[in-house]
Amino acid sequence: MSDAIPPSDPYRSSPSAPLSPADEKLWATLIHVAGIFFSFVPALLGYLLLKDRGPFIRAHSAAALNFQITAAIGYAVSAVLTAIFVGYLLGFAIWALAIVFSILAGLAANRGEGYTYPLSFKFVS
Repeated sequence: MSDAIPPSDPYRSSPSAPLSPADEKLWATLIHVAGIFFSFVPALLGYLLLKDRGPFIRAHSAAALNFQITAAIGYAVSAVLTAIFVGYLLGFAIWALAIVFSILAGLAANRGEGYTYPLSFKFVS
């Protein structure tokens, strides 16, 4: 019985296999577009779960996460500024720009190109 293969341990951490280029493009596109509906959650999950599976997905998930965090800060500022009614305009502007920039980023990811969000602070890399 010394030649028997030991059973695999499902709790042992093993390095994840790299994603294929097509899978990286798909996940990057989904992360960008899902940010329109779910804010920073898809970008955070994508960054935490997929960042070690390829350089393309790491760059896109980090860019999406940075932008969504920046947008969340902008929404918080606009919520405070609603007391003087400027916050409503600021909130609408952030919402519209988040939709446009997320779609542009998703299209770039789908083409296999890099994308840098304008008006975004760099929190993660």
